[in-house]
Order: sequence, then structure tokens, then C-alpha cells
Amino acid sequence: MSKLSGITPSGHVHLGNHLGAVRRWALEGGVDDLYFVADLHGMTTSHNPARLRSLAREQLAVLIAAGIDPGRVFVQSDLTRELGALTWVLECTCNYGEAARMIQFKEKSKGQAGVRLSLLTYPALMAADILLQGADEVPVGEDQRQHVELTRTLAKRFNSTYGEVFTVPEAVLPPAGARVRDLTDPTRKMSKSTRDAAGVVFVLDEPDQVRRKIRRAVTDGGSVPVHAPDTRPGMANLLEILAACRGGSPADLAEEFSSYGAVKDAVADAVIEELRPLRERALTLLDDVAELDQVRKAGAERARERGSHRLDAALRMIGAC
Repeated sequence: MSKLSGITPSGHVHLGNHLGAVRRWALEGGVDDLYFVADLHGMTTSHNPARLRSLAREQLAVLIAAGIDPGRVFVQSDLTRELGALTWVLECTCNYGEAARMIQFKEKSKGQAGVRLSLLTYPALMAADILLQGADEVPVGEDQRQHVELTRTLAKRFNSTYGEVFTVPEAVLPPAGARVRDLTDPTRKMSKSTRDAAGVVFVLDEPDQVRRKIRRAVTDGGSVPVHAPDTRPGMANLLEILAACRGGSPADLAEEFSSYGAVKDAVADAVIEELRPLRERALTLLDDVAELDQVRKAGAERARERGSHRLDAALRMIGAC
């Protein structure tokens, strides 16, 4: 069984990405699993090309620095020719109504004067990502489950109409990861694309930046630390981050401290140590342009080789060659 997971370079990788997904990919990923930087998906709305390019390189370095086998990581745009061809095949398999009813398209296009066509056709590209690599499972949150269901529909339709080519994937909910909230507003998740970075710990932040952000984290009324997510979400967030870094349960960890300040100091120490090796390795990779380019090239070649026979078969069966 192989899995495929991607991360979009809409911003710098943050602590929530690391604790919730990237660390698990490195520790639990199988030899046939693939992970990719979904930079083409970052073009469906207005973006800065130079920033997108820089963020894609940064995310590639972070995935490798986290311990994922470099041979199982690639950048989506390095397969533009393959994905472009397969996306067209799948657009010729999909109908307008199926694409237009996607919830994300409705939400992101609502109230917009000029909506890019790519926002509508994005699910076909996502389907191409999955079907090109023959993934059996696609770990996704609820917001992306509908897209995987469309991928299944397109795979079945193509296979029944033209011939068996594609593995029909399953959408699976990933194991529950750390629930990391914004430090300045614990009612919302930590996000790469937030406009206010004060509450977001990025994995490449300097240790002093990490400590400063955590010390300024919002806490709640009271003086004795307790893990009470419903009534004290700020303190609960800090304790959950500490538990994800050190182990143990948030409730048990709360009993070790007599003040909020002590909790913040412990969380800062734990986060800095958790991120230290990743940060050092990622910065080394980013400084060594030649090495990172070579790793990127090798990952793209493996992904291309893995999917080329499926693309060739799909094109042949649909009548394109």
C-alpha cells in the first residue's frame, strides 16, 4: 500500500505543520510513500512568483531535513509536462457540474470579481497528482475529502470507458496529530498564510524568536496551569505543544508547574530543542544550492519514472498517441 501526501507553499512551514504531519511522515512513512511540495496548487489565486519559488525550495529542504528519504520527495512543478498531460485527460473525463460543486471552489470564488479558471479545474490537477503515482491511499482532512472522492469517480470512469489504467485511491483520515493553535488567538489553528506572524512559530525561526513568541502567547484567567481546552484554550494550547515535543499527557504535564511563566519557559525550551536539528539541516541544505538541486532532480526523476507508464497508457487508450 502506498500513500501520497503534499504540502502547499502558501507560507513558511510552521510548528503545527511539523508536529501534525511532517514529523509523522518522517517517522512512519513506508518505502513506497511519496511526499511532494504542491507549488502548482499555489497558483490558483494571486501570488508572487519569486516568493512561491523560494517557499517551494524551503519546503523541500524542510521535508528532507525532517528525515524523509530524499528519494521519496519531489516538487510538483518538476513534473509539469506529465501532470499537464494527465490533467487534460482527466478534464476530458470530468464534467463541469462535478468541478463546480466542489466546496472549496464555491468558498474561494464567492464574492470574487475575477476568478481564475485554475480554481475551478484544480481538482483535476489534484486527481492527476494522485493517479499518476498510483497511490492507494491519500491522507486528507475533511476539507479535501471531496476532491479525493472526485478522483475516485474519474479513475473509475476512465477505467470503465477506455480501459484499466488507474488505481482507485482511498481517502483516509491521517492519525490525529498535535492540535497546534495560534499563540495569539487559540481559537484558530496555526496557519502558514496568516497575516500576523506573532502567533506562529515557524520551523526556521531563530531560537530567540521562538522563545519571544511563546513568552507572549495568550493565556487565560487564573494562575495555576490546568489543561482545560474549553475554558482555558491558551494554556491548553501550550500544554499540548509541550506534550507533543516531550511526550506525556497535557493534563499530567500541567501538574508539574505552579505558574504560567514556568509553563511558557518549558514550552520554549522543548520547542527550540525539537526544531534545532531540523532547522540546522534545512539551513545547510538551503545554503548548498548544488546539493539541494541534485536532491530535487533525483526525487523528480523517481516520481517521473514511477508514473510514466500510467500516463503513456492513459494517452494511448484515450486516443492521444
